[in-house]
Amino acid sequence: MPSDSYQRAQARFWADFIDKKMYEGGTKVWTSKGEDLEAAKTEYIKTLKLLEGELGDKPYFGGETFGYVDVALVPFYSWFYAYETCGNFSIGAECPTLIAWAKRCLEKESVAKSLPDQHKVYDFVLHLRKTFGID
Repeated sequence: MPSDSYQRAQARFWADFIDKKMYEGGTKVWTSKGEDLEAAKTEYIKTLKLLEGELGDKPYFGGETFGYVDVALVPFYSWFYAYETCGNFSIGAECPTLIAWAKRCLEKESVAKSLPDQHKVYDFVLHLRKTFGID
């Protein structure tokens, strides 16, 4: 966490935002169909673009070093392939800076070793869709 109290508050805000918006938005993408899916994709892309705007030109959300907000967001990268495939859209096309950030994070051994494979997550999502009768 940053040493400055304002920056700590900002980091906590963004981590809370990620916790609330990324899970809920991603779930809506892989569980929806038709018009609901289009609305879910639009909302999810809006969330991603907001995060991309916060990242800006910095290598990490906290600046030059991998920090609290990065730790909060990077696990969702493993789900991007499932969201893209189920939703028929490209996060890379919509938010290239965010994808570049994720790839930078994956260069860290601790991140690369801790995230599940995107294709395994997608297989899990397919299983859930079948279980819930979505497909």
